Amino acid sequence: MRCNLTIKTFFFISTLTMLIFLYLSLKEIKSTNLSLFNSKIQNVEDSMEKLIAKLEESKVIENFTANDIHKMKYILQWTSPNNVPFVYMGKGQKGFIDRNCSYINCFVTSDRNYLGDYTKFDVIAFAGPEIVRASKYTLPNKRSPHQKFAFASIESPDYYPVCSDHLNNFFNWTWTFKVNSDARWDYMVIRDSNNTIIGPNAEMHWLRLEQMDPVSNEFKEKLKTKTKAAAWFVSNCNSRSGREKYVRELNEQLKKYKLNVDIYGRCGPLKCSTEKHDECVKMIQTDYYFYLSFENSLAEDYVTEKLLTSLENDAVPIVFGAANYTRFMPDGMYLNARELSAEKLAEKMNDLILNPDLYVEYFRWKNHYSYHRRSESIETDDYCRFCSMLNERDLVNKISTYPNFRKWWDPPNRC
Repeated sequence: MRCNLTIKTFFFISTLTMLIFLYLSLKEIKSTNLSLFNSKIQNVEDSMEKLIAKLEESKVIENFTANDIHKMKYILQWTSPNNVPFVYMGKGQKGFIDRNCSYINCFVTSDRNYLGDYTKFDVIAFAGPEIVRASKYTLPNKRSPHQKFAFASIESPDYYPVCSDHLNNFFNWTWTFKVNSDARWDYMVIRDSNNTIIGPNAEMHWLRLEQMDPVSNEFKEKLKTKTKAAAWFVSNCNSRSGREKYVRELNEQLKKYKLNVDIYGRCGPLKCSTEKHDECVKMIQTDYYFYLSFENSLAEDYVTEKLLTSLENDAVPIVFGAANYTRFMPDGMYLNARELSAEKLAEKMNDLILNPDLYVEYFRWKNHYSYHRRSESIETDDYCRFCSMLNERDLVNKISTYPNFRKWWDPPNRC
């Protein structure tokens, strides 16, 4: 199938085809019964005019006749198809069809000879963790003017930096968690009270805390079940961010208030099996005042599902990362550990636990904003978006590169 036809589009085109066929068939009775012919043909012409008007109104005809929009778009995975993100793309059109994407006219393969010559592909995609460590001799040695070379990574550049200049002016598109990527491959979506997507973005226009509606009495009652200070689910015990050291210091400071951080997983004494994961997450909502949303590495915009864990479960997030967190949350709904010493943070946590009216203020945002996983909607599905980009004529025709990709990607002074 070389056209991206939604069910609605297919219905319109099929109906139009049948009407044309009927129109031609009726001509055959013209010579035998002119009166009947004139009556029938008028009905068909009226129906065709109405259908064409409807098609033009919905821009189906405009899109359908634009061959450069609806022809198949071919995506070559230059790096391994078995690693993230490519492992979830599917083969051929299957990934886009299964997700019910708005555009399904994209074809994915890792076979460089599928079209005879890899310069014929519309996009050549490279997985970040592999390509940043690849020799320049393993890169394509030719490219065609119409092609886009795309860098794809959801991993932190703190773990996968580019330590040479050989990728400068190499990529046309980026597909990462960074808010200034060409395509976003991210963990979350922020919507306002009208369900409009508003972020994360470089510039956010949040309501100030005093402009937000008060928390309902019903929600206040819900918070009263909490009895424990903080939880942390963690499996990487030797992170580049050094978060483990901070948590040890925090626990020492919390002892003064007879509080502590409960550490679940490989790095702590408490366990939560995979089978009981949902129960453990629910425990955050019922038992804990705070959740440690501590990133394992420090990079701009690198904010993972750890933040969603707290926001989805009514615990005030304590963040630890290199992001500008105002791109993700309004002030007054989180605590930033990197802006507070362990001593000051422990003091703040204790103060909020002892003062429910102050603690509940950290949830006023819930009256105005909501947080979602990107895969929840076709509108924000990252894989769907990658295909839709190839159907945007202006974007495809735009000439763009990253002259200093190393600077764009790497944390400061990483290499």
